[in-house]
Amino acid sequence: MTLHLENVELAFDKLCVLNSINLTVETGEFVCLLGPSGCGKTSTLRVCAGLETPKKGRVIVDDVVMTDGNKVMAPEKRQIGFLFQDFALFPHLNVYHNVAFGLKGWKKADIDDRVFEVLKQVRMDKYAKALPHQLSGGQQQRIALARAMAPKPKIILLDEPFSGLDSGLRAEIRDETLHVLKTSNVAAVMVTHDPEEAMFMADRIVLMKAGNIVQDGTPSELYANPVDHFAASFFGEVNTLKGVIQNNQAKTILGYVPAEGFREGEKVDVLVRPQNIKIQTITDQIKPTEQAHIEAARYLGRESLLHIRLENGSGESTHIHARVEGHRLPEENESIMAVMDYEHALVFRAS
Repeated sequence: MTLHLENVELAFDKLCVLNSINLTVETGEFVCLLGPSGCGKTSTLRVCAGLETPKKGRVIVDDVVMTDGNKVMAPEKRQIGFLFQDFALFPHLNVYHNVAFGLKGWKKADIDDRVFEVLKQVRMDKYAKALPHQLSGGQQQRIALARAMAPKPKIILLDEPFSGLDSGLRAEIRDETLHVLKTSNVAAVMVTHDPEEAMFMADRIVLMKAGNIVQDGTPSELYANPVDHFAASFFGEVNTLKGVIQNNQAKTILGYVPAEGFREGEKVDVLVRPQNIKIQTITDQIKPTEQAHIEAARYLGRESLLHIRLENGSGESTHIHARVEGHRLPEENESIMAVMDYEHALVFRAS
């Protein structure tokens, strides 16, 4: 079952919310819509579900047009499941009747079979008679997933379904959710603002900003080959070093980085993640060309965060962060040598 969005545009009171969104999700594929608050993630999900009507564009499931500007198919007829951020369980209905809610028109025996089938999938079949308020947050999330899956939807949409859970439980529940959805082989689209969560869950990530798709690709593609500053920085902290192009290389305070496709003398930004900055102790054999000093060092358990001040021969300084392994922390104001992993540096035109 394939979901297509073709040139979808959505506006509220002349404010553009979605701008020519094109997206395809195949059967069995898990796609995450990722981006900051207000970028259009949830609006895209609501357009897919039929809860918002775009002013332009089409929503197609296989060859069936759900929305084309004139025709709008009702949400309940789309065979699309929706898992809400707050779970939206009916407080007056027990678990069984919450899950059975979307099975109107089914035979009683078939309803019983399907309800307990999906409850077993989420390991909640022993709680069929419980009311929502008697369940923990994680249990309520499992019930919400079971209810969304019960009608055997072709597509399931998830709107930040783990945001209300504590960190330990969130990791457990999202792992279970991914397993259930992959086993069911449905097309899934999930909204999140957490890049780590998106990388864990997604086959593909669609990064959005201000109603536009910035980049669409696998987690490794977006992390290793971001298209711009925004895409690079959204997947974790980056250091920005000023550079100038010389002979197809970007000259920075930490040395040269290969940089094709720029003009000679052009100013560029070289982005390097803190884990790709290494430090070395200065010895008679190792003498840096720039001055590097430790401003602060913080032990974080698996790694340490170092604040480093770089100074060139002209007295100009640059502040960078490095994340290094090991328990030994350098002393504040200690002089060290900072080394950049050039293979993982990213070069963009100066912002």
